[in-house]
Amino acid sequence: MKKDLHPKNYRFVVFKDISNDYAFLSKSTVESKETIKWEDGNDYPLVKLDISHMSHPFYTGKMKLVDTAGRVDKFRTRYEKAKKPASK
Repeated sequence: MKKDLHPKNYRFVVFKDISNDYAFLSKSTVESKETIKWEDGNDYPLVKLDISHMSHPFYTGKMKLVDTAGRVDKFRTRYEKAKKPASK
């Protein structure tokens, strides 16, 4: 096996699904500038997720529209402009 292939800076990180406020603690090497106080009273780096297994339709069995940063609204306004006939 190759030496020094895997990173050595694993630490506990909180991942938070912003669509339903579900959070879980796991080990990772991902960098984050935000921190959060976890249930055990310690501060951990926070990584915000748009979707996780708690909000993904495949795992939940429910179709749910997750609007990230108003993307759906932006699409609808573009679509409405495209539907209107061009004035001459």
